[in-house]
Amino acid sequence: MKLQGFAYKFPDNINTDWIISGRYKFAVTNMNELAKHLMEDIEPNFYKRLKPGKSILVAGENFGMGSSREQAPLVIKQAGIIAVVAKSFARIFYRNSFNIGLPLIETNTDSIKEQDNLEIDLAKGQITNLTRKKILKTAALSKIMMNLLADGGVVAHVKKYGGLKI
Repeated sequence: MKLQGFAYKFPDNINTDWIISGRYKFAVTNMNELAKHLMEDIEPNFYKRLKPGKSILVAGENFGMGSSREQAPLVIKQAGIIAVVAKSFARIFYRNSFNIGLPLIETNTDSIKEQDNLEIDLAKGQITNLTRKKILKTAALSKIMMNLLADGGVVAHVKKYGGLKI
C-alpha cells in the first residue's frame, strides 16, 4: 500500500486538545464541521490549507498525547489527511487511529520540511521525500495491519466480517 501527499509539519508533544479543542466536544457533533476546527489553536486557518486526500501530518515526538479522546484521530481522517508521520505516538492515540483506519508511521522526521512531497510505502517500510530526494526507513507494517487499514480500520473490519477475520 502506497500513499502520497504533502507534509504539514508540527512540533513535539501535540496533544489531543490541540488536534481538536475540547470546547467543540459537545458543541459540534457533525464530523464534517468538527474537522474544520482541526489544529486551530495552533494555526487558526490550518483546515483551509489542507489538500484533502493529499495531506500528511508530520510531527516530532509523542504525537496525540493527552486524553483518550477518539475525536482526535477521527477529525484528522475526516479532514482528508491520509497519514500521520511522527517520531513517536501516544499509546492510546495510536490504538484509536488504527481502530479507524488512520495510518501512523514512526520515523525521524527532522529532515522533512513543510510542504515536502512524500511517498509512503507501508509494505516496504519506506518514506521517499520526493522534494528532497531522500529515503527514510520505517518499520514495515505487518500483513494483518495492512489488511485492517485496507478495510478502514479495526472497527470497519469487525462490522464487515462480524468479528476479526485476519
